[in-house]
Amino acid sequence: MVEPVKFFDRRSVLLLITAAAAGLVLQGCTFGPAEQSTIIPGSLVRVEVGQSLFSLNDRTSYGDSPANTQILQATSSSFFRYGADSQLEPDQSFGTATVLSNDPLTVRYTLSADAKWSDGVPVDAADLLLAWAANSGALNTKDFDDSDYVDPETGQYSKPFPDSIVYFDGATSEGLQFVTRTPEISDDFKSLTLVWDQYFVDWPLTLEVGLPAHVVSRLAFGSAPGDQDSPSQDEKSKSDYEAVAAKERLVAAIQDRQQAELSAIANVWNYAFNLGQEPIDPSILISNGPYVISSFEANEAVELRANSSYTGSRKPRFETVRIQFEPDPLLQVQALQSGQADVITPRLDAEVASLLKSGTGFGVIESDTGSYEHLDLRITGSRSGSMSDPTIRRAFLLTIPRAEIQQELVVTTLNKLELRSSMVFFPGQPGYSDALEANGSRDFLTPDIEQAKALLASIGEPNPTVCILYDPANPRRKEEFRLIAAGAALAGFSVADCSSTDWFSLVDAPGSSDASIFSWQVRNTSFAGLQSIYVTGGISNFNGYSDPDVDGLLAKLSVTDDEKSKLELEVQLDKKLFGDAYGLPLYQFRQVVGFSHGVTGIQPVPLAAGILWNLEEWAPRQETASPGPVK
Repeated sequence: MVEPVKFFDRRSVLLLITAAAAGLVLQGCTFGPAEQSTIIPGSLVRVEVGQSLFSLNDRTSYGDSPANTQILQATSSSFFRYGADSQLEPDQSFGTATVLSNDPLTVRYTLSADAKWSDGVPVDAADLLLAWAANSGALNTKDFDDSDYVDPETGQYSKPFPDSIVYFDGATSEGLQFVTRTPEISDDFKSLTLVWDQYFVDWPLTLEVGLPAHVVSRLAFGSAPGDQDSPSQDEKSKSDYEAVAAKERLVAAIQDRQQAELSAIANVWNYAFNLGQEPIDPSILISNGPYVISSFEANEAVELRANSSYTGSRKPRFETVRIQFEPDPLLQVQALQSGQADVITPRLDAEVASLLKSGTGFGVIESDTGSYEHLDLRITGSRSGSMSDPTIRRAFLLTIPRAEIQQELVVTTLNKLELRSSMVFFPGQPGYSDALEANGSRDFLTPDIEQAKALLASIGEPNPTVCILYDPANPRRKEEFRLIAAGAALAGFSVADCSSTDWFSLVDAPGSSDASIFSWQVRNTSFAGLQSIYVTGGISNFNGYSDPDVDGLLAKLSVTDDEKSKLELEVQLDKKLFGDAYGLPLYQFRQVVGFSHGVTGIQPVPLAAGILWNLEEWAPRQETASPGPVK
């Protein structure tokens, strides 16, 4: 049974927080002793990354980039996050998410009593409500097209929307679109309860605290007007009171669906946290994570310092982190070799690999990313019609020189790499080994030209045509096409070039090709990601694949929470895809990290955006001070 939760009682909460700001002690509130700091005084680590931070809101179309997310991971807290084993883990030091009902799916998100922003303002239900409003699309003006407001050169909005338009440019396809009812706020203002219109198995990935509601409200409406009841003891009391008033106005706008107010809030949420404007408003730099941004130099560097207001379990060790932006991978290696950087994340090419393998005085870690290259066959709407026949599809896949493609195109600092041989799992992920035992991928480890010829002969089609779509501006894809065409010709296939600079808009167009080469970037292990690609009519089902057994497996996965059962279903899905000759994974993309031996705790993982995902676990070796001078 779901216990009733009241809507926000604005006046009572305002009085409650104002009393606290005025220094009154509330009965029943106790606080434990302050935890000892883990920060090493004076410690500094310098990191070089390839792309500059450019937005503090990575939920917008403009800000959705690993360049932003990799840094925001260190300045943000969340209810769930992926650990070193790519398993989703709760962070109960920040808050808890409790399923109250599965029918309808009802989840109560409760923030920790001492969770707060780096300016001292509590993280509370107003922040969660803003995240829902921005990423559900529930308040957006229907059928509004924002394209006329986007600057084609920068990708940012060039002008605010009129008061008659409400449009949050949020992540409105990741689960919150199924929460159309306004969530309810608890009496203590620390919980928000969401009710989904339909069951959504990936609900833990949907709601996270994003931007600070009090800052968004202040930027939208200015400082709160004077109030005769407002405390006047000191500036801190005044600031606390204004934060409460700002949150009150934002919550009222959302709950009462006040169009003009919501339009102003949406404009701020969409644009004000981008970093192209000078000077930067310091209020947008606040954090609720282990680190907070202390300075930012566009295209040069961003400096993080340990957040003294952070009370969660992700305790930082380094006092200061300087992240330097350097797109040239060779200059990154030089900075590491000369002691001007402590950690580098260069793009891996042959020259970088050679320098890292031959260098001394630093460590190197190479690992998989979450992106992989693959070949899809167009099963419905094939240009030549050949790929509608599963025998022809299987024969074609038997000619693909996957090992040669990986050897030619994947640069590594290691002696040998394993081929990715799953459509569903990435190497090292729980379930990957089980999938390889069952999915039949061993048939495609090396080309079998004679078997391919025999299959074509069995159906009287010795010379099928296969036209492959890819991006001709990408040298890697041009080489992949050459190697695939050469292998297929040995079995009698006639491989044609369907490359186009407009390949992305053609990849899901019937009649555009018989096969396509591109990559998927996997950011999480969600069911929604699998469904979008493989279900009949899925949003990312670009090759017209449709199979009732696969649809049935996906239907079961959509309501399965048990991890063991999920893995069993995913292994069955992987086996079915290989059995249907859906396509083939070609290789996993790689990442490399070079680091000074004075830094410990570095651990790249596939699903994280960049190396900074566990920055709070980094530490100076033997707890010494800074590993080197600031560049």
